[in-house]
Amino acid sequence: MSLFLFSFIVIYGGLHAYGLWKLQSAFSLGARVMVPLLVAAVFLVLTPLLTRVTERAGHEGAALVLAHIGYPWMGFLFLFFVFSLLLDLGRLPVRLFRASGETGMGLFLEGSTPFFLAFGAALLVSLYGVLEARNIRVERLSVETDKLPPGTASLRIVQISDVHLGLMVGKSHLERIARIVRDLEPDLLVSTGDLVDGTLCRLPGLAETLRRLPSPLGKFAVTGNHESYAGLPAALRFTKQAGFRILRGETVRLPGLLSITGVDDPAVGRFGSVTKGEEDTLLPEDDLFTLLLKHRPLIDPASKWRSDLQLSGHTHRGQIFPFTLLTAVAYPYQSGTYSLAGGGLLHVSRGTGTWGPPLRVLSPPEITLIDLRKQTAAGGT
Repeated sequence: MSLFLFSFIVIYGGLHAYGLWKLQSAFSLGARVMVPLLVAAVFLVLTPLLTRVTERAGHEGAALVLAHIGYPWMGFLFLFFVFSLLLDLGRLPVRLFRASGETGMGLFLEGSTPFFLAFGAALLVSLYGVLEARNIRVERLSVETDKLPPGTASLRIVQISDVHLGLMVGKSHLERIARIVRDLEPDLLVSTGDLVDGTLCRLPGLAETLRRLPSPLGKFAVTGNHESYAGLPAALRFTKQAGFRILRGETVRLPGLLSITGVDDPAVGRFGSVTKGEEDTLLPEDDLFTLLLKHRPLIDPASKWRSDLQLSGHTHRGQIFPFTLLTAVAYPYQSGTYSLAGGGLLHVSRGTGTWGPPLRVLSPPEITLIDLRKQTAAGGT
């Protein structure tokens, strides 16, 4: 954790240093202005950490204020850095032409203009990102299988993932989720981790919203990495209060319909909790359709041929482009549906909420609707 904190301060502090440098370059500000700005920058670098400290200490009001200052600023600063860097790269050819004696080119990129362009673009995209984060899309996946029992023509599964209920994602967003889930009329509702984020002082009233969602065959969930950060016992308690059965290294059979296997996120083990079993030993070898719930979109070579459908999340598809490009390196299965060796499928959700900055750019939140349909004689998977 200390390495993470050090890395965070270095990277986030570097972004603030870059922003101050661009500000000074654009306006040639004196020490009387720069010193207060430097103090403000130090405060903003520490705001995410102060948010967690005050939240854990039970000072919910202070934590809410800090979160609503620090996290939107984090998203804006990242976008400002991206646009400013792009403008800097665009100015290189201009400088080369001017060095070779050409004049009159790129004057609009001189002085304070690049700063205003980057600032304006970051502000507009941030505002768009807030709207996109509220626009939950339904992604539909139809799977034909010969493993549904006689008399069952179809089975409807709805997946939510990475909701991150906490300081930044609360009642209004959860009610949007609930309305969509009710309209989809699932037979089975699953949550593939990170249902909660941070301490849970704001969440008890939200559990009932999830509990009331109709799901005739039940609700099932697995842990994500943020359940550990929130405090695992409290996170598990909330998830159970919300009506979910938590699968922590176990398999449940819905008689005559399908098998559901769920595994803990690796972060749970790092925080000292012991799970019941490993994925490759848990997946059943029978004629039932096998559903694997796993927070991170990683494929276990020992078991990749034994699940018919793996549902995962975690990546958020980067949440804010172009961060998407970095998460694609870490997780090649970043979002969408992938065919696996042996005929199984993997679907990776972009997530239903947000983490950190309350915005999404080119990565809208999703609720996934999976329709299992009985394979016809002429059909295929």
